[in-house]
Amino acid sequence: MIKRDRIELIKEMLSTNSKDPFLNYAAALEYSKFGDKPKAIELLEDIADFDPKYLGTYYLLGQIYEEVDQHEKAINIYRRGRKIANEQNNNKTLGELNEALMLIDEEFDEAWED
Repeated sequence: MIKRDRIELIKEMLSTNSKDPFLNYAAALEYSKFGDKPKAIELLEDIADFDPKYLGTYYLLGQIYEEVDQHEKAINIYRRGRKIANEQNNNKTLGELNEALMLIDEEFDEAWED
């Protein structure tokens, strides 16, 4: 399947369920791969608003923010995701977000609680 076809397929599926976080995440991932960072950011920000418990959003959105030199936004979204990962006892995601913060935030203290 050609990559552009994947986006079209995802968009078609989203037309019946526009608030599906997995489909929106998949679309954001595809847009990001094709270099359409603003569209990827828009989709991920929407997921963070309508389904804030969807943890995958935070790491990917933070990474894209970093790629477009929006470091403060990246730090804020990593922190937001870290808080939710902690609430969900999701240590794997918490560790990934902690690592991302350690690399970008000079003031990061892993023991710090949100």
